[in-house]
Amino acid sequence: MSDFTALPDLAVRSNRAAVVAASDESFEERENLIHPWEPKFSPETFGTKGQEYDGWETRRRRNEPGNDWAIIRLGMPGRIRGVVIDTAWFKGNYPPFASVQACRASGYPTVAELDSAEWVEVVEKSPLTGDAKHEFPVDSEGVFTHVRLTMFPDGGIARIRVHGDVVPDPALLIGVTVDLAALENGARTLACSNMFYSAPDNMLAPGLARNQSEGWETGRRRDDGNDWAVLALAAQGVPELIEIDTTNLVFNAPAEVRLRAIDLPDGAPVPPADDPAWFDLLPTTAVQPDTPHRIRLGAEFCRPATHARVDIYPDGGIARLRILGSLTAAGENTLTTRWS
Repeated sequence: MSDFTALPDLAVRSNRAAVVAASDESFEERENLIHPWEPKFSPETFGTKGQEYDGWETRRRRNEPGNDWAIIRLGMPGRIRGVVIDTAWFKGNYPPFASVQACRASGYPTVAELDSAEWVEVVEKSPLTGDAKHEFPVDSEGVFTHVRLTMFPDGGIARIRVHGDVVPDPALLIGVTVDLAALENGARTLACSNMFYSAPDNMLAPGLARNQSEGWETGRRRDDGNDWAVLALAAQGVPELIEIDTTNLVFNAPAEVRLRAIDLPDGAPVPPADDPAWFDLLPTTAVQPDTPHRIRLGAEFCRPATHARVDIYPDGGIARLRILGSLTAAGENTLTTRWS
């Protein structure tokens, strides 16, 4: 897979995306395009409209002008770095070509209002093959809120993945308490010791984890070390309350957790764990399985920070990590600059 696929998927349902419209969905509904799981297939599962597919499938066009399309509202606005168009299991009914356009629209526009938006082509009309993932790097610095997938002329597509850098609207974050560690606010995991079962960005995702796979979980350690993850906060802010949620981790929660933070200039490398510039938000503390731990920080821990480091002892998983606080003036300026 390309490097861009490690970035958050802005168009997945679990990150609050939605397919708001489609030209046709005669065989399979448009919402299948953004399911978080890999496409599934069971042979000879015939419904009243034929073989059932885990994807979006339109009727066969018969001498009709035009092409089929679907519009996706991104769950998190951002700069698109790459698109994956997956035709998994569509072998005789995939479209021969597809393209992707993107636009930026404020508020909550209707489909009619999106028709008059300024759409920019981010993936030109490109050939597709059946039952395959097609990766398209995107070279654009625009901030987008919607994408339009067009297939030429008809057929079936299992999934679309839109990977990129999250760029939140600062108007929704300035002057209020925010989750500085939220993926949807622009936070990201930069490094981790282990992600054998699931990726650390999962613990920054919106909503609650429904099962173990929707958090961060490491393999079992057989040495004297411990697992850890380092993340960039949404912008510089002052942490005030943290939540370490081990929900669903009944027998594989860590025994203890430590959370530290650091304040770094823009572009500065993140120092190693033994650098004295790291300061405690939460000293090493015992945690319970299957429990959301909410801890208000003392005044001595409430200092400006741009990055955080979570250490779990010795291994295990965290369903969600929340760092609630307020943006500094510098943090507000950073978010405003990214959005403009």
